[in-house]
Amino acid sequence: MMKSDAHLPVISPEVPVAEQFKDAQAAVARLRELYDIAVNFLTKTFAENVTGARPDTRFRAFYPEIRITTSTYAQTDSRLSFGHVAGPGTYSTTVTRPDLFEGYLQQQIGLLIENHAEPIVIGVSSTPMPVHFAVSGEVEVPQEGALQFTLRDVFDVPDLATTNDDIVNGVDFHHEDGSSPLAPFTAQRIDYSLARLQHYTATKAEHFQNHVLFTNYQFYVEEFEAYARKMLADPDSGYTHFVSTGNQVITDADAPLETPPKMPQMPTYHLCREGQGGITLVNIGVGPSNAKTATDHIAVLRPHAWLMVGHCAGLRNSQRLGDFVLAHGYLREDHVLDDDLPVWMPIPALAEIQIALEQAVASVTELEGFELKRIMRTGTVATIDNRNWELRDQSGPVQRLSQSRAIGLDMESATIAANGFRFRVPYGTLLCVSDKPLHGELKLPGMASDFYKTQVSRHLMIGIRAMEHLRKMPLERIHSRKLRSFEETAFL
Repeated sequence: MMKSDAHLPVISPEVPVAEQFKDAQAAVARLRELYDIAVNFLTKTFAENVTGARPDTRFRAFYPEIRITTSTYAQTDSRLSFGHVAGPGTYSTTVTRPDLFEGYLQQQIGLLIENHAEPIVIGVSSTPMPVHFAVSGEVEVPQEGALQFTLRDVFDVPDLATTNDDIVNGVDFHHEDGSSPLAPFTAQRIDYSLARLQHYTATKAEHFQNHVLFTNYQFYVEEFEAYARKMLADPDSGYTHFVSTGNQVITDADAPLETPPKMPQMPTYHLCREGQGGITLVNIGVGPSNAKTATDHIAVLRPHAWLMVGHCAGLRNSQRLGDFVLAHGYLREDHVLDDDLPVWMPIPALAEIQIALEQAVASVTELEGFELKRIMRTGTVATIDNRNWELRDQSGPVQRLSQSRAIGLDMESATIAANGFRFRVPYGTLLCVSDKPLHGELKLPGMASDFYKTQVSRHLMIGIRAMEHLRKMPLERIHSRKLRSFEETAFL
């Protein structure tokens, strides 16, 4: 199909006309068809033209989209926080990688059709697909200046105007055609994050599981691999394979894994089950910037929950090294999300996550009720952006920590919880006390006790047990209404 623009005539692939669907599976099949047509067209034309002079045409393909128009309010279970639009009107979203999101799309489309008794429309959107995302993994896109022509003159490139977080940030966002958003992320925003995930974690997006653990401690990686091998050796565990950094996949408990010659910034590991029901562990390193980067991009995969299982400074004299801290509130002095989520906005504890974590601590430590308080304290966790805060005048920070009733201090937890709140991903935090700077117990070699070492070995297992508990819970129970605003997208 050829049409002209102000500069070059534009060639686009022939595509089926927009069509109504009342069956979610058939709708997703059409999304895959439209997506494949666009990707194949861009991959082919790019490969044919990348080495020569500037073509005398422009090549353009478009993302597929889902659209629904309804004149009524949904008659649905008031306990459900998703699966229906806010009110009468037209809603739409662009779609990418329907192969990766097939299960998610079928579920969300099915709920939409069921709750509104209206068909949805699948067709081609007006949003061009950037060539970088279309050919990713197939053809390498040269850097600017390496071609004999300017790439953006011939192909569409990523556009920041469609890559932002206006929808999830609660901005009064509408698409250019006036329709309201149907999903929390646009296709370009998702494609951007999928590319970033590959870069930062060195594993493909399809390996990520629905339950994500974040840590800042390398020892937990070793423990996670050991647990994964134990599960692979058990034919009744339900786990099918383990994926290590660099997309190394093993199904045999004794299979070797190589250390990549160049480790990524955030090494990531996946203990996989059917339907993405396993557990992913991400070693995000230290600092709120890393925590934000990881959660910004993992959020587009719509995980069912994420938890921080890292180390922290204990702030109370009654705490010991190795004690656990279960966060039920956060003092946010990390600053990386101030422009997206004001610091005055409360980040509530989610009952389902808190109960799962407390039950997991009790199960692993074999302590219950009042005895559990010997090793675990529930309270506020403070997250800061200065690792060496002790080197400044402590009067100001200590006063704020005391006023907030903080019991633990780290550099990641509030960021992960706040981004979970912002992205509507259920979140939680269980930390292990590794030092007590206000009481002379600094993080120095040789200061760890036997109790501390025992607790550290238990810590990751507690996170795993909590996730296994959450996996058995219906999705509509995990995704709390507390995470939804006045007018939410129908899709999770």
